Amino acid sequence: MAPDARLRIPRLYVVTDRHQTAARPLAEVVAAAARGGAGMIQLREKDLSARDLYRLGVSLQEVLHPYGIPLLINDRLDVSQALDAAGVHLAGHSLPVALARRLLGPQKLLGVSTHSLVDARTAMAEGADFIVFGPVFETPSKVAYGAPQGLQRLEEVIRQVTIPVLAIGGIDHHNLPQVLQTGAHGVAMIRAVLAAHDPCAATQQLHRMLPSAHPR
Repeated sequence: MAPDARLRIPRLYVVTDRHQTAARPLAEVVAAAARGGAGMIQLREKDLSARDLYRLGVSLQEVLHPYGIPLLINDRLDVSQALDAAGVHLAGHSLPVALARRLLGPQKLLGVSTHSLVDARTAMAEGADFIVFGPVFETPSKVAYGAPQGLQRLEEVIRQVTIPVLAIGGIDHHNLPQVLQTGAHGVAMIRAVLAAHDPCAATQQLHRMLPSAHPR
C-alpha cells in the first residue's frame, strides 16, 4: 500500500451496473451520485467488449471530472491504462494482485474484492490499497458468491488487516449503522444508489451517515 493510500480511499464507493438504473443512462446516474457525495466510482460492466467499456469509461470520466472523483475499472487493466483511470478493481478471477500492482505502479489505486479472511490477507500482502469484503447481507447481485458473510466475519477481517475495508452486499441506510459499528472504513454500493428513484438524494442520505472526519 502506498504511504498515502488510506487518505485516498473514500468512504462511499459506488459500483456500476447499467442494468439497475431503471433505463436511465449510466452517465446520468453516476453524475447524480457524484453530486450526492460518492467518493469513488467503479466501472463494472462485465458484459461489454473492451471497446465499449472504454467508450463508457470516457463518458463517466467526463461527468466525474468536475467533482475530482476517481474512476476505477473492474478487472480490465488494459482498459484502465487506456483511460489513464485512477486504478483497477480486481475480482477473484482477475490477474494476481502482486502482478497488477507491478503493472500499475505505486501511484494508481488497486482495490480487491474478497470473500474470506484468507482472500483479505493475501490481497493486503500483495499490494492492494483497499479491499471490498462481502456480501455482508443477502443481495441479488452477490448470489454467485455464496451465503452472506455477516457482520461478525466482516469485523474479523477488519481486525486482521491494516488496509481500509469497504463492506458490500445488501447495505442500505437502514443497516448502514450496524456495518459502521464493525469498524469498516466505508461501504460499496450498487442497488441502493443506482436503482434509487433519486440517486443524488439516496447518495446524500448515505453520505451523511458516514463518518464526517474523512473527505469524500
